[in-house]
Amino acid sequence: MVVACLPEDGGEVVLVREFDGGRDRPGVEQVERACEVGPSGGKLCLFTDLLGDPLCRVRHSPAYLMLVAEAVGGPLGTEIVGVVRGCVKTVACGRSQLFSKVAYLLGLRVSPSHRRRGIGRKLVERMEEWFREMGAEYAYVATDRDNEPSVRLFTGACGYAKFRTPSVLVHPVFGHDLAPSRRAAVVRLDAREAELLYRRRLGSVEFFPRDIDAVLSNALSLGTFLAVPRGTRWRGVEGFLASPPASWAVASLWNCKDAFRLEVRGAPRLWRAAARATRAADRAAPWLGIPSIPNLFEPFGLHFVYGLGGGGPAAARMARALFRHAHNVARRGGARVVATEVGACEPLRAGVPHWPRLGADDLWCIKRLADGYGDGALGDWSKAPPGTSIFVDPREF
Repeated sequence: MVVACLPEDGGEVVLVREFDGGRDRPGVEQVERACEVGPSGGKLCLFTDLLGDPLCRVRHSPAYLMLVAEAVGGPLGTEIVGVVRGCVKTVACGRSQLFSKVAYLLGLRVSPSHRRRGIGRKLVERMEEWFREMGAEYAYVATDRDNEPSVRLFTGACGYAKFRTPSVLVHPVFGHDLAPSRRAAVVRLDAREAELLYRRRLGSVEFFPRDIDAVLSNALSLGTFLAVPRGTRWRGVEGFLASPPASWAVASLWNCKDAFRLEVRGAPRLWRAAARATRAADRAAPWLGIPSIPNLFEPFGLHFVYGLGGGGPAAARMARALFRHAHNVARRGGARVVATEVGACEPLRAGVPHWPRLGADDLWCIKRLADGYGDGALGDWSKAPPGTSIFVDPREF
């Protein structure tokens, strides 16, 4: 069903409608291949492959929609020239466990041949109509901080405000295991224990999903792990919550490798040759622990660390133990990088090992959709100052 149209020069008309998996998949894949993901302008560029499932980044959310922009009557006949995805969920607003229904807009792409014609704006506006129909009070979007056209679109034409500035931190997976921490022990929690801990300790963190149980029990979730000082007696999660150790950290793993793949393009030949050399040296002498660079120049998968939290003076050290464990899980699982996203003021950021060259700085923009709902107890969240942490939902990474 056609939901909007834009007349174009030369008799071409662009229709915005709901994605039809039976006929739109090839066109969506072509648009995805034509659009860069990640920083450009001489830096490394990441291109994504959704493993044949254009809905993979939203289908695990409680409610989701995908729209396409279809050009009709142009020189190429009928073709898909734009795409956007959206989902709706309930999250914590960072104020004493107050929750709000919010929408997340992601995966906006417009073919290079059809840019600067208002197609991106029309896709966003139609998606926002659906957000309102679903009762969302706010919509937010994440974009690369250096992507000026995207920032202008959302903060200018679409009326979003700059909200949070988290960073994506990425660490390569070496050809050898990392030695476990000598100061921390890592305990695996089952889904019930993890849910209890998260609701008690992270339940008021911004963007904490009310349906955390669905996240933890998802087939792509690889488990939740708790790091405590070595020698700490484990008395179950209830005992931990009643009397936590002086320092601790928790995090969960998500298998993005089975949802999408990435590929680094644009790297100079010297960088590629150096990466091959490090891998060869690591294979020849794994006991040396050489920080080898995996092959990122062909499609590869990653593991995502989410739900990072903790407390105590040595919490960053506990977090570092968790990431060493995550590295080894990723190596055994065939992932080539471990990634996470943390807030600008995240206390545990110092414990996250990462290579700055592989990461990115994000900008989260937010828009209030429900002006008629009244401020209520929440007030206007879009004007709230940032807290120390944010919860990044792995279903939307």
